[in-house]
Amino acid sequence: MGRGGCVYIMANVFNTILYTGVTSELENRVWQHQNNFYPNSFTAKYKCHKLVYFNPFFSIEEAINEEKRIKGGSRSMKIKLITDLNPTWMDLSISFR
Repeated sequence: MGRGGCVYIMANVFNTILYTGVTSELENRVWQHQNNFYPNSFTAKYKCHKLVYFNPFFSIEEAINEEKRIKGGSRSMKIKLITDLNPTWMDLSISFR
């Protein structure tokens, strides 16, 4: 079996801007977003520092396919994914601290 992966969605403080990504190391990747590790990135520019959704997969390939499906979907579909898991849009990265 290959390495697992995780699809995640980051939001800004107002929940108006969403970023969908995929990673094999969620905690590290979220830290990078929150600390503007890549200062010219989308999440740095729009201050998407809040982890509002994540979904782990057994393989990175499955996670990549799900990321593509989510990115290809509508904003309302993304909002439904988030609110089904996280109705208050709290920052789920607090569980990493």
